[in-house]
Amino acid sequence: MSKARAQVVAETSSPGGKQAQRLLRLYHLYRLSVGITLVLLISSNMDSQLLAFAQDDLLRSGSWLYLVLNILLVVFWENTRRPSQLFSLALVDVLLLCGLFYAAGGVASAIGNLLIVSVAISNTLLRGRIGLLIAAVAALGIVGLGFLLSFSHPISPGEYLQVGTLGALCFAAALLVQGLIRRLEVSEHLAEQRASEVVGLEALNALILHRMRTGILVLDDQRRVQLANHSALILLGQNDLDGQLIDDYSPTLVERLQLWFNNPSLRPQSLKIASSGVELQPSFIALDQSPNHHTLVFLEDLAQIAQQAQQLKLAALGRLTAGIAHEIRNPLGAVSHAAQLLQESKELNGADRRLTQIIQDHSQRMNRVIENVLQMSRRQQTVSQRLDLKPWLEHFVAETREGTTDRQLIHLHIGPGDFKTLMDPNQLTQILDNLLRNAWRHSALNHDLAQVWLEMFVEPDSQLPTLEVRDNGPGVAPDQQSHLFEPFFTTSSQGTGLGLYLSRELCESNQARLDFKPRQGGGCFRITFAHGRKQS
Repeated sequence: MSKARAQVVAETSSPGGKQAQRLLRLYHLYRLSVGITLVLLISSNMDSQLLAFAQDDLLRSGSWLYLVLNILLVVFWENTRRPSQLFSLALVDVLLLCGLFYAAGGVASAIGNLLIVSVAISNTLLRGRIGLLIAAVAALGIVGLGFLLSFSHPISPGEYLQVGTLGALCFAAALLVQGLIRRLEVSEHLAEQRASEVVGLEALNALILHRMRTGILVLDDQRRVQLANHSALILLGQNDLDGQLIDDYSPTLVERLQLWFNNPSLRPQSLKIASSGVELQPSFIALDQSPNHHTLVFLEDLAQIAQQAQQLKLAALGRLTAGIAHEIRNPLGAVSHAAQLLQESKELNGADRRLTQIIQDHSQRMNRVIENVLQMSRRQQTVSQRLDLKPWLEHFVAETREGTTDRQLIHLHIGPGDFKTLMDPNQLTQILDNLLRNAWRHSALNHDLAQVWLEMFVEPDSQLPTLEVRDNGPGVAPDQQSHLFEPFFTTSSQGTGLGLYLSRELCESNQARLDFKPRQGGGCFRITFAHGRKQS
């Protein structure tokens, strides 16, 4: 049994429960009302006019005794909790009323009806056999005293029937009240069970909302936030929005909401959160059953949607290109091998050897293209993990320097800040390898010593970790910058045009962004990483 249900049972069935205490107060009030009424009757001498066979002195003494004793019981046993005290209270009350029943002359006094009421109320506090014992005492008192009174004055046969009926009604009242109390307990237990189920469902709904990746807001007609799940707070960059006006935190979202109110059929435009740089796609649903005209707002992170689409696109592209590359590689190998055999022939003149060398060079270039395509097709699914870029980048640069030549240099500068992000380290290695080779190649066009500068810093506006790969080469012409990340576009006769394309695809798979930044005296590729948080 749950704690809440046990508490309800205790309140309804135990003497110390709240419901029992309310019934006890009602019982006290009833007895005091009866005592006061009896004292008023005997004080006004109305009892002598109404009760022909009453014993006046005994009735007066009994009435005052009943009132005074009940006042003392109310004072000392106002909130009694012991079953023995409750039983004693009910027994004393029944015995006193039986005495008043005898003093008032029996059935004609109508005090027997008060006994039935007392038995009924006492059975709300005393259950089972104890309650029936009180009913038995009251019934025996009525019947026994009724027959005792028949010796002092004659009574009609109808009065015998009334005495028996009153005794039976005592048992009937006790059984009826106990049956009603049991049904009330069952109903209360059932209500508590339903309430417990509702609480469980509410907790389950709260857990589901908390763990959903989609941000959810519930706004009232004044655009105050009634509910905001964990994802919505993260996407909006806030700690708490309950009871707050959404206008103060995202005016752009309010604009999208107003446009949707004017034309619900239009798809809302995306919005960008300035503090985090996250781009969100809002959608709205009016809760028609809500009395306050609440609006349900869904916020989708477009970076996650793009990442999923990117994974699907690359998977489909990989299956297609793997088949094509396999079919091209076999005849290409035969062409390259034949050109190598021709080049080894002593009968070829210089012009023919030049032609065979061209075949060899372009065969190798085509083979590199195929290798890159196969690399994309075999690329494993992104497995992002929490990564501290500062120690990771220092280790990467140290390993890279071990494999460089005397004509290649790499410089590293890391500024202050938090550089934790979510990234697949293997794919980040592949991205930086591509960017470094590209930077060294362009730097070597203008200098004998090829140099690359890596600078890590926190971008001031978005507070995102950012890495720039710079070189001192000739840079990229303005008309070519928009085509840098297109597949098979290259500015070098030896390039495949897939390195930068693959690097951007890998960045987007990790919710990062790769851009080219024009600068004087060389080129600059910037990687903007995502925040180092995982949504639960």
